Amino acid sequence: MARSKTAAPVSGGTEEREVSKRIGGLRALWPFLRPYKGLMAGAGAALVLTAMTSLSLPLAVRRVVDNFRVEDNDLLDQYFLAALAIAGVLAIGTGLRYALVTKLGERVVADIRKAVFDRVIGMSPAFYEKIMTGEVLSRITTDTTLIQSVLGSSASVALRNLLLFVGGLTLMLLTSPKLTAMVLLIVPVVVVPILLLGRRLRAVSRENQDWIAASSGNASEALGAVQTVQAFTHEDASRAEFARMTETSYQVSQRRIMVRALLTVIVIFLVFTGIVGVLWMGARDVRAGIMTEGALVQFVIYSVIMAGSVAALSEIWGELQRAAGATERLVELLTAEDEVRDPPAPRALPRPVRGEIEFRDVTFRYPSRPEVAALDGVSLKVSPGETVAFVGPSGAGKTTIIQLIQRFYDPDRGQVLLDGVALTELARADFRREIALVPQDPVIFGASARENIRFGRPDATDAEVEAAARAAAAHEFISALPEGYDSFVGERGVMLSGGQKQRIAIARAILRDAPVLLLDEATSALDAESELAVQQAVDALSAGRTTLIVAHRLATVKKADRIVVMEQGRIVDMGSHDQLVAGGGLYARLARLQFTDGLAAE
Repeated sequence: MARSKTAAPVSGGTEEREVSKRIGGLRALWPFLRPYKGLMAGAGAALVLTAMTSLSLPLAVRRVVDNFRVEDNDLLDQYFLAALAIAGVLAIGTGLRYALVTKLGERVVADIRKAVFDRVIGMSPAFYEKIMTGEVLSRITTDTTLIQSVLGSSASVALRNLLLFVGGLTLMLLTSPKLTAMVLLIVPVVVVPILLLGRRLRAVSRENQDWIAASSGNASEALGAVQTVQAFTHEDASRAEFARMTETSYQVSQRRIMVRALLTVIVIFLVFTGIVGVLWMGARDVRAGIMTEGALVQFVIYSVIMAGSVAALSEIWGELQRAAGATERLVELLTAEDEVRDPPAPRALPRPVRGEIEFRDVTFRYPSRPEVAALDGVSLKVSPGETVAFVGPSGAGKTTIIQLIQRFYDPDRGQVLLDGVALTELARADFRREIALVPQDPVIFGASARENIRFGRPDATDAEVEAAARAAAAHEFISALPEGYDSFVGERGVMLSGGQKQRIAIARAILRDAPVLLLDEATSALDAESELAVQQAVDALSAGRTTLIVAHRLATVKKADRIVVMEQGRIVDMGSHDQLVAGGGLYARLARLQFTDGLAAE
């Protein structure tokens, strides 16, 4: 949705890639580089070869110039052939360096991306209460792209230019100490405006990128909710907001262009002034016989090489700083401590799993809302094979019960146990295999209907997938899709209705065939006919399984063995449907609100 913004976008989120003043942060990349020492050695050898070849080229040019007037054509031809050979070695070495360094960058970045994803995919929901998913994705994509740029290009270019600078300066001193001294006096005059204006250019460029990112985010948000935008006739406001942000981005880009243009003017003028001054003094030395024409040409080429290396190093320094910042952000993810961790020596869950679930005096507060107790002193024991329903107003703690059973969070006080073993003593993957979940908001992946159902048990056969779909009353609508079970259902299931998504989620849980079944508003998006069919499937599925049902619609929980009534994180009542209605408490009030006619008919 388009929002009104009156200031620049806030930095530090997913958009701005801050620099790090500590280039040493790049040392954290070494564990990822270590396995590829051979590749690094080859790239380093090619880098040294190209640098040495570049520095030897002016020597060949000097020979050609100094011997241009010799009458021995064969000797002159040899000098030209030597120059061509040097150029050939330079070309091959540069190509080899590019291939090896780029391969190294791609390989390392792929390893980093996998390592970061492997880490964050297992982090508990508490982790994602403190960091936005978009920020995590930005680090995996934007930050790794910065590192790829450095490893695949900038680092080798920086080392090469450092070698060229040191080698060029040394050979300039050997060629003409006097002219070298003059060049060294000119260098600070050129470097100072580069540093001053370069800092301003980076700041303006970063602001420009922030506005471009904010503009893209605004467009993405509006387009992602285009039906809501149109339903509330918000198109003009959305257009105006996007236009304002895009125009601001354009205006900032103009400042960036002006700073860059001014920097270009100053640097080019100063560099050429210095070159002209050096040539003027060199020409006088040539006329005086102090140095040869070839030596002057050699010196000029070395000075150009050195100046180019200084300019390249000043630009790459900023990239290295940004990459160091990106590395630090990725290391934060790789070293992030999860509040929910498997024990060092997890116990084995007794098999077969009976499905007994117990809450012992559990108190829990969400990390993002520490002032409110989501559960307050909850004690409850669910027998194996029992169906227990949780009802109550929104925010009563019903869904929190489901989340703690899966150990997405740990209680602040008390214990949650499965078959008499505290979940904190078990490996999460071990006991979660024994749980099937149908969430309130069904998650549908951008894949086929078949693969979405098979997500419940990856090794299931096609026949088992279809049997689960039939049990969930999903077979009919899936068969009617253009390619049946192989039909692509779109990102987040956009090609399906809410009820169809929920039935696929139920089929997924049926396929998992776990001893513990968790239904969190599992039938909330179904029409009456589908709800009846799914309810029958759930009844059949619940037989012999421990089933916990969270529902606002009391019609779905009437057949439960026990109904637990919750309010403000506490259990306020418990019993069968008839007992609770007769008791006249909160459940009876909710029942009268939802189906007075249904109660009267009983």
